[in-house]
Amino acid sequence: MVIRTVRALALKIASYATMHLIVAILVAYAITRDWTLALAIGLVEPIAQTFAFALHDRIWHRIERRKRLGTLQETAEAVEGRLGLHDHHACNHALPTSFRTLAWKTGTYGVMHFAVAVLVAFVLSGDWRIALAVGTLEPLVQTVFFTLHDRIWSRIERRRAERRAREFQAA
Repeated sequence: MVIRTVRALALKIASYATMHLIVAILVAYAITRDWTLALAIGLVEPIAQTFAFALHDRIWHRIERRKRLGTLQETAEAVEGRLGLHDHHACNHALPTSFRTLAWKTGTYGVMHFAVAVLVAFVLSGDWRIALAVGTLEPLVQTVFFTLHDRIWSRIERRRAERRAREFQAA
């Protein structure tokens, strides 16, 4: 079960990184009209964003989980976790159930993405105009793709959870 969970998380992060890489290179080229700079920004920026995405996803998983759990259940799971009886990696990273939560999750993703994109583009180009253009346009495009990516993975994770529940009931 742990191996399946780690593999699923690795696939989610790898698919995000691939999507991000393609979009980042194309947006950077559209802004700079320089393939060398576009490739540099397009390769470095997604690596930085992938680490930021993993952290963002983990934080939101905890926020969403806390909303679902009652205080007593959360305390019991915290104790189980400390004792090594509960594997938090086996939990479902589901898409938020409310539109409000989805809006906040997407909004925080956009802000995080903007900050990382501007910083990377400035370090590589040395030009604030390019950095701000990349930092503005690239996260907007990526935010749309992030939402689609999250929805696709939510469906995958929901189906896996349903399949595990059916297998558990059959056993």
